[in-house]
Amino acid sequence: MKRMRNFSFFKFHYGQVIASVCFSIQAIGIGVYIAYGVFFNPLMAEFGWSRAVLSGASSVAFFIMGVCGIWVGRLNDRFGPRKIMVVTAVFLGTGYLLMSRLTAIWQLYLLYGIVFGIGLSSVDVIALSTIARWYTRKRGMMTGIVKVGTGAGQLTLPLLASFLIAAYGWRTAYLIIGTAAMLILVTMAQLLRRDPGERERWWDRPNPHKAPPRFASANSVTFEHATHTAALWIICCVNFTLVFCLMTVMVHIVPHARDIGIAAAPAAGVLSAIGGISMLGRFVTGIAIDYIGSKRVMIICFVLLLAGLLWLQIADTLWMLMMFACVYGIAHGGFFTAISPIVAEQFGIGFHGALFGLVVCFGTTGGAIGPFLAGWLFDSYGSYSAPFWLVTAISTVGFGLILALKPAAPKEGEKS
Repeated sequence: MKRMRNFSFFKFHYGQVIASVCFSIQAIGIGVYIAYGVFFNPLMAEFGWSRAVLSGASSVAFFIMGVCGIWVGRLNDRFGPRKIMVVTAVFLGTGYLLMSRLTAIWQLYLLYGIVFGIGLSSVDVIALSTIARWYTRKRGMMTGIVKVGTGAGQLTLPLLASFLIAAYGWRTAYLIIGTAAMLILVTMAQLLRRDPGERERWWDRPNPHKAPPRFASANSVTFEHATHTAALWIICCVNFTLVFCLMTVMVHIVPHARDIGIAAAPAAGVLSAIGGISMLGRFVTGIAIDYIGSKRVMIICFVLLLAGLLWLQIADTLWMLMMFACVYGIAHGGFFTAISPIVAEQFGIGFHGALFGLVVCFGTTGGAIGPFLAGWLFDSYGSYSAPFWLVTAISTVGFGLILALKPAAPKEGEKS
C-alpha cells in the first residue's frame, strides 16, 4: 500500500495541463513582444523612421498592457481565464498580422501600440494568477517554471522572426507570426480553468502534520480593503521601481556595450546571456519562494541587482559585462517570478487577478518611463553613466520599500 501511495504522485492531474498552458502563454506572448526589435532595421530601411519612433510604439504597447491588465484581472476573477484569454489573443494576433499592411506612423501606434498592447495585457495576469489559484504548497516553484517560459520565448521567437524576415520579407513575417500566435493562444485558452475542483486538488494539499509556512496567507482580502492597506501600495511602488530598472537595462545594455567598443555580435551575446541566466534565476527563486517566502527572495534579488549595477559602472570589457549578465540575470528572473506569489501571500487568491493586474500596471508604467528617460539622459550627457546611476538610485528606493513591507492582515470574515 505504501509503495502504491508513493507511486500515485506520478499520476496525471489537470494542474500539469494548466502549468503547461501558462508556460506557453508566457513564451508566445512575451516572445512575440520581444521579437518586435528584430523588425527595427527592416522598418527603418523601408520608411526611414527613427529608433525613437519605433521605440515609442513599444513603450505604448507596454503601457497599454499594464492599464488593461487591471481590467483583465478583475474580469478574470469574475468570469475565469478562458473567455478573457480568447478575446485578448484575438487582439494580440490581429495587431501583429495587420502590421503586414503597415504604411504610416499612426498605423504603427494604433496596431502595435494599442491593439497589440491590449492583447498583451493578459499574458502575465492570466498566466500567473491562474497558477496562483491552482497551486498552494508548490506555488513558488510552479510560478518559476511558468516564468521560464518567458525566457524560452525571448530566446526562440526573435530567432524565428529573423529567419522569416530573411526568407519571406518583414510583411509576410508579421502575417505568419500574428496568425500563428492567435491560433495557438485561442486553442490553448480552451484548456484553461479558473480554479481546481476540490477533488482535483489532492496533489497540492499541505501535509496535515506539518505547520504551514509563516508567509502563507489562508484568507483573502477583498479588492476594496486591499486598496486601503499600505502593503498593496508598497508592492505597487516596488514593482514600478523594479520594471523601471529592469527594462532600462534590457533596452540599453547592447548600445552601451557598442559604445565601449564591443562588436555587434558579442554585444548581443550579453543580452542573450541575461535571457539564459534569467531562466535559471526564475526556476531557482521559484523553489526558494516555497521555503523562505517571496519577500526574502526579493530582498536577495535586490542585493544582487545593486551589486550588479555598481559593477556595471566600472565594466568596460566583454568579460566584465558577462559577469554583470550572470549576477543581473539571476535577479531579473527572480523579481519577475516573485511578484505574483507575494501578492497571493499578502492578500490571498480570492481577488488575486484584480490586485495583480494593478501591480502589473505600476510595473509597466515604470517600464515605459525608464528606457525613455535613460535615452534622454544619454542624449543630454553623452554617456550611460548618468542613466545607470539613476537606475541604481531607483533600485535603492525599491530595496528600502521591500524592507518596509509588513503582512496585510485581512479583516475579520474576509475569506475566499
